[in-house]
Parts: sequence; structure tokens; C-alpha cells
Amino acid sequence: MAGDGDQLRVLLRAVNALLQQRRYHAALAALKGFRNGAVYGVKCRAPHALVMTFLFKSGSLREKLKSIAEATYIHSRNLAYFVFTYKGLMALQSRLQGKKIPFHSFFAACIGGWLVFGDNNPINSQIVMYLLSRILFGLSRLAVKKGYVPQPKQDPFPLTAALVWGIVLWLFEYHRQTLQPSLQSSMTYLYDDSNVWHDISDFLIYNKQTDTK
Repeated sequence: MAGDGDQLRVLLRAVNALLQQRRYHAALAALKGFRNGAVYGVKCRAPHALVMTFLFKSGSLREKLKSIAEATYIHSRNLAYFVFTYKGLMALQSRLQGKKIPFHSFFAACIGGWLVFGDNNPINSQIVMYLLSRILFGLSRLAVKKGYVPQPKQDPFPLTAALVWGIVLWLFEYHRQTLQPSLQSSMTYLYDDSNVWHDISDFLIYNKQTDTK
């Protein structure tokens, strides 16, 4: 047993020595990026899928758990693949050109986005829409920072909030099918289901009356 322990310590020292080698840094960073993408995907998707599935989806417990597991797996896998692809392409471009330039990031992410997130499914759609809202804010701030847009005299967030909520409720009321399915489900619960009740049970305790024989 002592011999096995010594061998394990020798192996760990060899692995740690390998991890410290600068010449392998780019490849190792891509591998750790794959690991971090997989872990982060689980942390993001599992709680969200759990809540949305039990709030809005029907079916047996087995079916719900399977749906949660599938959504978590897809999110985790895609994020891991994307980070690995992005970091790999970044390292390749830097090696070919001898230095890192801003276009490398854009190009590598475009390729990764096309390859990994190009399939139009509910998970990818949610991730892309999440990012879209963030980059619109980011580009707006960058435009002000660079001087392309004058610095607002007042905080523009109240107007932004008003327009966002105005547009999304208008779409929900009159062009509902243009909205993403999970957003439709949330808004149906908030704005449609709150118009219907029969007695105190589905007015205050439950959203909808259960079927009675």
C-alpha cells in the first residue's frame, strides 16, 4: 500500500510539473476552458430548468426529470464545446500572426458560435437572446465611452425600461407567437391566468382549479 501511495505522489508531481510548462499553456487553457464551460453550464441550466419545468410543464415526474437532465446536458455540452473552440482558435491565430489582436476574439467567437450554437433549438435560442440583450447594453455604453454618442444628461435606464416593457407586452397581447416559448409561458401565467378564477381556492391558493369528479 505504501508503494501505491508513493507512485501516486510521483504521478501527481509529474502532472503538476506538466501544468507549469509555459509551452503547453494554450492547450491546457483550452482544456480547462472545456471543464469550466461544462461546470458553468450545469450551474446555470439545472436550477432554471428545474423551476421552469415544475412551474409550467405537465407530465409525470420521470418525464420532468428527464427534461431537466436533457436541457442541462445540452447547455453544459454546448458551453464546454464553445469555450474549447474559442480558446483553441484564439491560440492558433496568435501563433500564426505572432501576437494577439482584437479581431482574433471576434473571429474565433463567430466560428464557435456558428459551429456550436448555430442549431436553432430552445436552449441555444435562450442563450443567444440572453447575450443579445447584454451586448446591446454593452455597445450603447461603448458608443458613449468612445464619444460616438453624447453622454446622456439624465440616466437613460427609466426610458429603456419603459420601452422594453411596452414592446414586450404589446408583442404578447397581439403577436404572441413571435416571443420565445418560455417567455410566453411566464407571461401567460402572469397576465392571462390572473384573469380567471372560480372561488377562493384558485383566486388565492392555486393558479387553476384542479379537476374534480
